[in-house]
Amino acid sequence: MSVLEFSRLREDPGWLERVVIRPVTAADLPLLEWEGKYLHFRRVFAGAFERQLAGLSVLWIAVLDCWAAGQVFIQYDSDRKELADGVERAYLYSFRVRPELRGQSLGTRIHQVVEEDLLQRGYRYITLNVAKENLRAQALYRRLGYRYIAHEPGRWSYPDHEGVWHQVEEPAWRMEKRLFRE
Repeated sequence: MSVLEFSRLREDPGWLERVVIRPVTAADLPLLEWEGKYLHFRRVFAGAFERQLAGLSVLWIAVLDCWAAGQVFIQYDSDRKELADGVERAYLYSFRVRPELRGQSLGTRIHQVVEEDLLQRGYRYITLNVAKENLRAQALYRRLGYRYIAHEPGRWSYPDHEGVWHQVEEPAWRMEKRLFRE
């Protein structure tokens, strides 16, 4: 689907009902690259998928007419227990919604699916790191009930699709939400 086709979806009031939010399969991995925009994360996605197969995480994809409209990854355990402890605290990352579809409730819907799944697994908290520059995402997270917990230096690295390592420094806020059933 082209950017123009995604943009036209805003004119179709029923598009959101056609979105299927489900765990990623091996066949979905190319969809996570968003037609090359995130090709450089191919190895990151493959590693996250391997962790899903081992039961250490779950990768969610929001599919619309065979295209990735959004995604989010949940990590159950981490060596940083303040992020994910494998018991009651899980870590949300790589949360994306197509720019053309933002502000249309898709991010909220994805988040609801994730929360329900975590509640069923017995988790009580969900944490995330959000770039300090990403004010729109921070507003969404605050609206969803997250609160600021700490500053994060945002230093991480990854191998791109060609195996070249990249260092990233993206100062962030750690945010947290207590999960509960209403």
